[in-house]
Amino acid sequence: MATHTKTVTLTDLQQNILSNDLYNPDDNSGLDAWIQSAVDGKINNSWKRMQSQWTTKLMNDASFTDSIPSNQADFVALIIARADYLTRKEIDDSAAPSSPE
Repeated sequence: MATHTKTVTLTDLQQNILSNDLYNPDDNSGLDAWIQSAVDGKINNSWKRMQSQWTTKLMNDASFTDSIPSNQADFVALIIARADYLTRKEIDDSAAPSSPE
């Protein structure tokens, strides 16, 4: 499992704004829980998009004759092992115009 530690810097204004919704943003446990919930929500939405996009792609791929895994870990492993899989960065980099030499 990958563990990522990030630092969040807030201005006094941002701290005051967060105080409107968070019980105590000065207490890192409240802010940490909120940040973790935001990350969990992003992962969940990304999973839904990945599953939908790739299930359709696999079903329309005549050369793909295996079964589509029903669990998340096996599904992701199958997709990221494919030659046609690109990360968001790879997609964006391939779409970016090349710089003149």
